[in-house]
Amino acid sequence: MGKLENRIAVVTGAASGIGRGIATKLAAEGATVVVSDINEAAARETAASLGGPAIGLHTDVTSRESVDDAVRAVMAEFGRIDILVNNAGWDKVGPFVDSDVEDWDRVIGINLYGTLHCSQAMLRAIAEQDGGQDRATIVNVGSDAARVGSSGEAVYSAAKGGIVAFTKTLARETARQNITVNAVCPGPADTPLFAGISEENPKLRAALEKAIPLRRLAQPEDLANAVAFLASDEASYITGQTLSVSGGLTMI
Repeated sequence: MGKLENRIAVVTGAASGIGRGIATKLAAEGATVVVSDINEAAARETAASLGGPAIGLHTDVTSRESVDDAVRAVMAEFGRIDILVNNAGWDKVGPFVDSDVEDWDRVIGINLYGTLHCSQAMLRAIAEQDGGQDRATIVNVGSDAARVGSSGEAVYSAAKGGIVAFTKTLARETARQNITVNAVCPGPADTPLFAGISEENPKLRAALEKAIPLRRLAQPEDLANAVAFLASDEASYITGQTLSVSGGLTMI
């Protein structure tokens, strides 16, 4: 029996990369997973690969209307939400002085506003649930760029820093309702997003692998294991915390 048996988990940006790894791990631990992604076809494909009652939903986390529609669909299908993983993210790497305001808006809209939209919508849904549940949890995916900085990722670092601060405050506000809120901060990870970022700099991967004490990039399952732990009852006394999963690249 998995440690997330009978839990309903919503994972944003879950059609690929880290999000798909998280969805796969939560399902393996017994959770019913809602694969939320802006790419509906990919979300449905990922849900089908998980088997069981998993479903795929189109969600644009930058749109409150889209997020509210998704939460209503989950409530209609399952009647409750126990776990929310705010994973959806996007970045465009380059010097801050050369960056465009339009890209700032997209980075902040997906990373920070997406987390705000989904967290508030879920908390309001939980408040209306019949009978409630023993415990609910939110796990936000931040970044070590928020904790130590990352050249070429100034706005992304700012958005992820906002997520880390938001995590701490929301943990304080929701503790009396037995809701825990924590953040997982990946270091460099072997994902489609990283592949796109490193496409113009083929030496980046080798340089990072040399700098990471464990000598490899993170795999989606590395992050998924941390998320699954924080979502489980094993972590029921942990809230407001930020956990780096970086192979030792950052030690904070």
